[in-house]
Amino acid sequence: MTETKTDGALGTADLADIIKALPHRYPMLLVDRIVDIDGLDSAVGIKNVTYNEPHFLGHFPGNPIMPGVLIIEGLAQTAGAIGIRSLGMDRPALVYFMSIDKAKFRKPVVPGDVLEYHVRLIKRRGSICRYECIARVAGETVAEAELTAMLSPDDAKRGGGV
Repeated sequence: MTETKTDGALGTADLADIIKALPHRYPMLLVDRIVDIDGLDSAVGIKNVTYNEPHFLGHFPGNPIMPGVLIIEGLAQTAGAIGIRSLGMDRPALVYFMSIDKAKFRKPVVPGDVLEYHVRLIKRRGSICRYECIARVAGETVAEAELTAMLSPDDAKRGGGV
């Protein structure tokens, strides 16, 4: 992943970088790119929503809507990727959900949308991080939540935290 520049420029991560950080693979990898990475503090994940994704076969035929749990998962993957990235790990690591709070779904997400996952660190304690997360399409909030996660104990022993 591209490192944050000393001139104030923010880092980015392409799909290859995300695959190096996260253990998720298709169809559960829900982030295509991450931009505006500011260390562990914040980032914006990008997901291009396409009709050929498997969940649209049954959710809902003739009226495809991205399931809210997958939007939450995409937010979590974005936060997890920047957490793992901040450790400088050379292999995928596991990040476990601890809580999902204040989740709200405002508008449906449909094929053709470009979903943005905005994550901002609220609090860190050891290997546990809490993020404020907002999902947006074309600048409009479609979902939001506060997520808490922990780096897996095996990875935490190697030094650092999410």
